Amino acid sequence: MKPLRTQLVDSDVARVLALFARHGGRRLALGAFLATVVVLAGIALLGTSGWFITATALAGAGALFNVFVPSAAIRLLALGRTFGRYAERLVTHDATLAVLAALRERLFRGWAGPDAARALLRRPSRLLFRLTSDIDALESVYLRLLVPALAAGGAALLAGLVLGAIDWRLGAAVCAWLVVAGTGTAVVVARRARPAALRRARALERLRAGAIDLVAGQADLAMAGRLPAQCDQLYYRDLQLARADDALHRLETRAGWTYAAAGHVTVAGVLLAAGALARHGAVGAPGAALALLVALAALEPFAALRRGAIEAGRSWLAARRIAPRLRAQGVPCAQQLSAGAASGDALTLQDVTVQHSGRECAALRDASLRIAAGERVAVVGASGAGKSTLLALAAGELAPQSGTVRALPCTWLTQRTELFQDTLRDNLLLAAPQAGDERLWEALRAAGLEQDVRRFARGLDTPLGEGGLGLSGGQSRRLALARLLLRDAAFWLLDEPTEALDGATAADVLARLARHAAGRTVLVATHLRREAALADRLLVMRGGRLVADVRRGTNEFDAALSALRPD
Repeated sequence: MKPLRTQLVDSDVARVLALFARHGGRRLALGAFLATVVVLAGIALLGTSGWFITATALAGAGALFNVFVPSAAIRLLALGRTFGRYAERLVTHDATLAVLAALRERLFRGWAGPDAARALLRRPSRLLFRLTSDIDALESVYLRLLVPALAAGGAALLAGLVLGAIDWRLGAAVCAWLVVAGTGTAVVVARRARPAALRRARALERLRAGAIDLVAGQADLAMAGRLPAQCDQLYYRDLQLARADDALHRLETRAGWTYAAAGHVTVAGVLLAAGALARHGAVGAPGAALALLVALAALEPFAALRRGAIEAGRSWLAARRIAPRLRAQGVPCAQQLSAGAASGDALTLQDVTVQHSGRECAALRDASLRIAAGERVAVVGASGAGKSTLLALAAGELAPQSGTVRALPCTWLTQRTELFQDTLRDNLLLAAPQAGDERLWEALRAAGLEQDVRRFARGLDTPLGEGGLGLSGGQSRRLALARLLLRDAAFWLLDEPTEALDGATAADVLARLARHAAGRTVLVATHLRREAALADRLLVMRGGRLVADVRRGTNEFDAALSALRPD
């Protein structure tokens, strides 16, 4: 019985293969068929040509020979092989790219569930490698393993049939030898290459992550005196990668020698057998030439497995990394946010507990809450009290360990302004992809950013740097506010919307938020008095618990508001 870990890995590989079949079944099968036909046509072309040349030479000595049929067959096989090769490359690569694109979409959607944003912020480079390097590694499963294996199997079968027509013992022996030598070599190479391939994949990932850290944090590393150490670490990772590459290159070279030796053994064996058969009159010179050249060409498709066997370990690792996320795709979670909340409510929590990974204490404990549609509510408390966790639950970015959460569709203005290295227009269109320029300018006007953008030489087409580089802090916040206003949502989540803004800018942003929040449900997480003043209801949190729920017009509300940090 296989160990549990091996069973899980095998199931992961099987799941990835099933997804290949589901997303590109017919095209993948057509590509494999064309590849097999091309290989068979090449073997038939070589064998027929040798038979034809030999027979023609003998015909020159006085024998009668019809040259039209074999010459036509040679032309047909040559043309068929040429066009078949083009069609095979077109179909197999198109099908592979389509399947990989579908897997990327499926994987990306798998990361769009609860807690996805937190995982992305914790390990951005690793998740990027899953979408790029690991998905790319899966192409070897089809292009360099399955397709060559089918073509090689067809070649062995054709060689066995052709040589079996001369002598059944020769055909059976050659077919068995091709399968054993060709497939056996590939299996041995795959087993021996796997450790080096795994080391190479991990070293490459660590090298890329280290290079990203070096480029992004070089100023901090220099100030901390860690720049030489980071460079030394990158050198060590690069050395690991070079050693793994060297091991794989040596193994591939030895595999090439093995296939070459197997080819020489095949040709020598068929030559001796053909000589023995010719001595007994069982085969003529043209037939012997046909047998020799078919045997010579039949092992070549097996040699094409060499590259796939070298990369099999990398593909296996990629399948193991990706399949668990694909396995979770489409499986509903009992704690997922529903499409809507109970009648008349914008948000409902019942006995909800949330505990972040790596933390001993729960971020939220047995929380029950009801916010009616149209209410303006502020969640206040010290840092770490659970305010952002509550907003993440409402936004669907976090799944509770227990309890139920129901919420209306919402728009979340996070504490950190998320802008991308793109134009102003495209940063705005993230909120409303179909919006025209008039609507974009209207949103900028409502956010108080219109005049600033009009002063830019390129207006809405002004490019921004990474993270919105090129805009001041206040301008970045106003751009995020414009994006919020573009999104047609009845429920707003605001996480410290004016943090790190100067007093005048903060007051203007809050005034604009209040003006455009009419008719909407607003939930604000804050520890600032100026932001909490937007609300008509205060929820006081302490240590992950809701300890107070007070409304405007009461002494408790005034006291809770006064206890907050002043502007």
